[in-house]
Amino acid sequence: MERSASGPTWAIATPHEEATLAGAAAFEDGGNAVDAALRAATVLAVAYPHMCGVGGDLFALVQRPDGETLAVSSSGRAPGAADRADAADAGHVMPIRGPIPVTVPGAVAGWRAVHGTGAVLPWSGAFSRAIELAIDGVPVTRSLAATLAAPDEPFGADPGLSAIFFADGIPSPAGATVHQPALGATLAGIAEAGPEVLYGGDIGRAYVSGLNDAGSAISIEDLAAHRALVLPPLAAAFRGLHVSVVPPNSQGFVLLEILALLERLRVDADPHGPEAGTIARVFASSARDRDRHLGDPEHMTVHPSTLLDDGHLASLADEIRLERAASPPPRPNGDTIALVTADAEGFAVSLVQSLFWGFGSGICEPTTGIVAQNRGACFTLEPEHPNAFAPGKLPAHTLMPVIVHDEHGLAAVAGSMGGYAQPQINAQTLLHLVGGA
Repeated sequence: MERSASGPTWAIATPHEEATLAGAAAFEDGGNAVDAALRAATVLAVAYPHMCGVGGDLFALVQRPDGETLAVSSSGRAPGAADRADAADAGHVMPIRGPIPVTVPGAVAGWRAVHGTGAVLPWSGAFSRAIELAIDGVPVTRSLAATLAAPDEPFGADPGLSAIFFADGIPSPAGATVHQPALGATLAGIAEAGPEVLYGGDIGRAYVSGLNDAGSAISIEDLAAHRALVLPPLAAAFRGLHVSVVPPNSQGFVLLEILALLERLRVDADPHGPEAGTIARVFASSARDRDRHLGDPEHMTVHPSTLLDDGHLASLADEIRLERAASPPPRPNGDTIALVTADAEGFAVSLVQSLFWGFGSGICEPTTGIVAQNRGACFTLEPEHPNAFAPGKLPAHTLMPVIVHDEHGLAAVAGSMGGYAQPQINAQTLLHLVGGA
């Protein structure tokens, strides 16, 4: 079996064979697309530990059989005791690694919220295969091996990461088996006691204690205050399609702005054709809107509806007509996983989870095996910016699942890695879709 699989009444695609197998097993056990997505997501927390996990965030879109689409937004806030001065002392921009960019982990609460949208199998069953792989071992992928061997990264200096991935001080090569017993115990605890054991319970206290020792300001109160949100999605029409994304702090609205500009400019559906330069300019223009305005929705002064307003779009389109881009769009980057599932009952899931950069903050809390994300690196130190670093604040977020409908119903369930390039990746996917490619 490869990274995608299907049966008579279901389909799944993930970036890892073990995750695909776990999701397929959920279908065979009588589960639906929600159950399959959760099993795949927990397995990826073990098999792709450099890209996602208990210490990361999660965004998802879930279509239910009645046709309703729900957005799940579960990203963590900066610690309540976070100090901008500490970040400023480290340089003129937010640090990428270390304790300062660590934010509250949202993935586990996100898993629970997704489970609540329609799973039929027990919560604990979503963790069985992930726990087995953590304890019995999982082969190192080429992606993980490359991250571990990156010459400019200090992963081997972190005690938690070193104990798992650096036998005798040497990064584990592709194909080697790594064991993560502490993570396995953490997943078993979450399976048995629920997310509360992380968000205020014993596992959370152990995680906080280890991060405090590493210099993070995070507290058990920060974890206990976390809530996953289940919201109506943002949506817009594009050439006969109805495109849904997660609202801010996700950058999903950028995709809707890109599509609206492509429609206004009447750009050809071939993203590699003669209009490639115009498409690149659209990407750049929408990215500037994101960088100016995206942040914690409680602090945003410009709502996405304003950016999708006819007047604003007309102004951007006029600028693009005058200045055609001569260079291609930036190369995508980012350490994220996306998985998609669908079934004949009418459930469909696009789920994206991430630590942000490879191994996030570069800190693995050793007693829990949880790798702490560095999503706080998305903040800016500009004090008046809506995405300014501040205590208890949500950072601007790159994760953006996508679900698309047409006149017949579900047309596409999409997601990608790629960090800040995710809007352009998804836009190119939709251009192929409408172009019949």
